[in-house]
Amino acid sequence: QVQLVESGGGLVQPGGSLRLSCAASRSIFSIYAMGWYRQAPGKQRELVATITSGSSTNYADSVKGRFTISSDYAKNTVYLQMNSLKPEDTAVYYCNADVIVVGTGIHNHYWGQGTQVTVSS
Repeated sequence: QVQLVESGGGLVQPGGSLRLSCAASRSIFSIYAMGWYRQAPGKQRELVATITSGSSTNYADSVKGRFTISSDYAKNTVYLQMNSLKPEDTAVYYCNADVIVVGTGIHNHYWGQGTQVTVSS
C-alpha cells in the first residue's frame, strides 16, 4: 500500500503560479507511475499529468506548456508546478499512485485526500 499526502494548494490570481507536492509513504522509484488528477464542481475527475518511474511524462492538452510534473526520489515526493494559472484550473487536485502488484500485472491505484486550488481575482 501507499499513503499519499498532498500540499501546496490555495488561492491565486489568474496568471499566477502554485506548486503542489505529494509525499508518498514508500519509495516512489518502486511505483509504476505517479500522477495528478483534478475534479471541478459538477465535473468528472480528469488526468492532469503523470510521470513514470523512468521519468516519462504525460500531460493533458489543457495544461501543456503551463504545468510541469517532476519527482524527487530522495524525498519520495512528486511535484506539480503550475504556471500561468487560469480560472478554469480551479479544482480539487488529487495525487495518484499506480502500483503494479508483483507477479500479477494488476494495477492498484491509491489516492491522496486532495488539495483545493482556486484561481480567481
